[in-house]
Amino acid sequence: MQFLSSYGLNGNDFFRTAEQIALPPWTGLPELAHYRAITPGPHARMQILVTGSAGFIGFHLARRLLREGHLVTGIDSFVPYYDLRLKEARHALLEAEPGFRGLRLDLAAPGVVDAALQEAAPEIVVHLAAQAGVRYALEHPETYIASNIQATFNLLEGMRRRPARHLLIASTSSAFGASQAMPFRERDASATPLNIYSASKLATEHMAHAYAHLWNQPITAFRFFTVYGPWGRPDMAFFKFTAKILRGEPIDIYNHGRMERDFTYVDDIIEAIARLIPVVPEPGRTVGASDSLSPVAPYRLVNIGNGRPVQLLDFIAAIEAAAGKKAIRNMMPMQPGDVTRTWADTTLLQALTGFAPSTDVRDGVAAFVAWYREFYRA
Repeated sequence: MQFLSSYGLNGNDFFRTAEQIALPPWTGLPELAHYRAITPGPHARMQILVTGSAGFIGFHLARRLLREGHLVTGIDSFVPYYDLRLKEARHALLEAEPGFRGLRLDLAAPGVVDAALQEAAPEIVVHLAAQAGVRYALEHPETYIASNIQATFNLLEGMRRRPARHLLIASTSSAFGASQAMPFRERDASATPLNIYSASKLATEHMAHAYAHLWNQPITAFRFFTVYGPWGRPDMAFFKFTAKILRGEPIDIYNHGRMERDFTYVDDIIEAIARLIPVVPEPGRTVGASDSLSPVAPYRLVNIGNGRPVQLLDFIAAIEAAAGKKAIRNMMPMQPGDVTRTWADTTLLQALTGFAPSTDVRDGVAAFVAWYREFYRA
């Protein structure tokens, strides 16, 4: 039980609420090659607000910022999009950390944001709260309007009244839509979203740019590319594949496996965000021809991806190797609203931060499978 014991949990704790879990102080991640040691950053101690703090990426980011000595307020509405017990377990770990305060709030609700900003008084805001998932959007499109567009609008309005030094907003590679230009570059046109999820995230980018222009609020939006790793979302393919392979159940492989994704390990995502926090957009201060900095606003769009597309079947092979079991493959046609390939150009990220994601898929998958086996005692 190496993974769970290092988090202060055992298998039974997964079935309790956050209030019932008595956790010791954080003792660090297991000593595995694919986990980087967290060392204090060069930044002064700051008040930072992270929305979506019980989510996959929000949890990892809040933990990183706390380990750097920052004071973190985490907001999450605990929407039951997937098993709430996983969200409760993540937040319980954060609540055991000195310097963390958790708020259970729905950012889409009227009046909530102003009260939260007043209480948190953040210097930095990282907005990760969102309804994700391409396939879920086919059946529940209304959820994306409330959770992505309305909630982001409320946050932008609140920050118009209580601005921060830097607002960072999460978007998605899905916002590139039907673009065939590879690799995807931030300056590429993004006018062809293929599903409500990507349309809603593209809308939040446009709203953010407008607010940056109108109210001079510095904003960086970043597009994530297929994030995976420990504590991931159960609705995502890598999570479903692992669960079903270990149980000996068939996995659905869309487009008969003829797909490529720029799989990006969660530690690399967090490293990139942490390095972008002090990189505040300033009109006229570009870093070269690849810069997406707006000519009329303190606004920039940045890709965060591994920069190397991987064949879906190779990714599945990595899961099989880590699990020690072969998948039962159910080949399926292409799903509506999906794309066959994603590939991030990370030139701008490297120019701004000096960092480029580099975790090999085999190492990242091994870390996830090890975590999954221990967390679910599989």
